[in-house]
Amino acid sequence: MNQSNPRLQSVSASARSARPITSLLVCCGALALLAGCASEPESHVVSAPPPPAPTRTIVTTTTTATPAAIVVGNSAYATSTAVPVVNTIVVTQAPPALQQEVVLAQPTSQHVWIPGFWTWRNERYEWMAGHWELPPSSNSVWVAPRWEQHGNSYKFFEGYWN
Repeated sequence: MNQSNPRLQSVSASARSARPITSLLVCCGALALLAGCASEPESHVVSAPPPPAPTRTIVTTTTTATPAAIVVGNSAYATSTAVPVVNTIVVTQAPPALQQEVVLAQPTSQHVWIPGFWTWRNERYEWMAGHWELPPSSNSVWVAPRWEQHGNSYKFFEGYWN
């Protein structure tokens, strides 16, 4: 008589039902392993360009040696004179090109147009817009401010009425 053990029959049946699941797990594992082997392009680290060399600004303040008061004739009529202060700005960075400006209508026939210019403030160039101005006298002429190159640096000369 061929009697089998019911316990062995249940183990073999469960083993047969586990084969498709095992095959599926092996296939998924192989796919996961191969997916990790996919070639990706090489990573190139790109960094920002280095910052520009710092600009060196030299600001020199000089005062002229004029007396605080000049007495002419009677000492009761003393006139005081201001001590002029001259600022010299030297920068190692060239000024930008002048900006185009719209000249507004002339307020009166005596007004003179003062064109805009670049100045150096807070460690950078700043544009000073043009404007109309009354000259100190009828024969005064405006001498525009300017930047002059001296070697590797640029020196600023203030504008003034002449």
